[in-house]
Amino acid sequence: MKHIAFAIPGDIDTPTGGYIYDRKMIEGLRNLGWQVDLVGLGDGFPYPDAQTLTFAQQKLQAIAPGCPVLIDGLALGVMPEIVGRLVSTHQLIALVHHPLALESGLSQAQAQSFKLSEMDALSHVSNVIVTSPATARNLIAEFGMDSSRVCVVLPGTDRTQSELGYNHAHNAHDRDLRLLSVGSIVPRKGFDILIQALGQLKDLPWQLTIAGDQTRDAHAPLQLDRDIDQYGLHDRVLRLGAVSSETLESLYLDADVFVLASRYEGYGMAFAEALAHGLPVIATTGGAIPETVPTTAGILVEPGNVDQFAQALRQIITDPYLRTALSAGAIQAANNQPDWKQSAENFAKALESVLR
Repeated sequence: MKHIAFAIPGDIDTPTGGYIYDRKMIEGLRNLGWQVDLVGLGDGFPYPDAQTLTFAQQKLQAIAPGCPVLIDGLALGVMPEIVGRLVSTHQLIALVHHPLALESGLSQAQAQSFKLSEMDALSHVSNVIVTSPATARNLIAEFGMDSSRVCVVLPGTDRTQSELGYNHAHNAHDRDLRLLSVGSIVPRKGFDILIQALGQLKDLPWQLTIAGDQTRDAHAPLQLDRDIDQYGLHDRVLRLGAVSSETLESLYLDADVFVLASRYEGYGMAFAEALAHGLPVIATTGGAIPETVPTTAGILVEPGNVDQFAQALRQIITDPYLRTALSAGAIQAANNQPDWKQSAENFAKALESVLR
């Protein structure tokens, strides 16, 4: 039986894209006959205290010598010394969703510290699996990774290709247009840009629902509250916090348009799910988003540009024919995406190639 230890920071059930990807890969590998040992490294990453680092080191050192170890980049990037000691007894593989240094809201000093730490940690791994070509290019160009050591395994969606045969666009003639935004409430997701843009569109008929973890940043949820209050949008913006997968599915099915003003995405799983549900998308060109959302499925503007984002929203809200056309483009794009079973098979092939 093929065997690997998968080292994860925090709670594997955390409802964010990175953890969903990790869960799906673990489930898929096990379905393919792999033994996957889940190794919890503790909470607090990527800002672990000394106690957490000691705990993580003990957990990693307890893995049987010779067993390959796959380490999620949220933890690996801040543990260069620990992985440096582990490499003598284990083959190490990194799973990088997006580099820590590219998180929004960091000072220049913090970003540089993360980058140096990540480069050091990555120097100890044999190979890296990333979730998008954009992240692969970034690691090669900015972090000095050899391209032969980087493999891309795209996330999947919960929708099978056979289910993608209908147009999901709503005309919404008799009600406000339902906008949906899905993402953790952190600076990188650009909720401040989204609310400012919608503040310019109070003359139009829309309602926004935001679903996303509100515990991952201490300040961003408070800022979102202030922005909603500043623009007088309390009766038009519904914040749900983290939701179950069943509730999230219902939100996608009930929505008319998916909107998210991310400053950067390593892949953007919420965008892929939106496409899989036939939703037209309003987003930015930050990171990997243009590779996930083609121009036939959405309108993309430069990150951080409130006026451009507002104009794109105005177009989609006022033009039902545009929504219908972009919805058809979303379905077409989704047909080119893998489902989770295919993603897990690709992940297994990547591991097999590395471990040979």
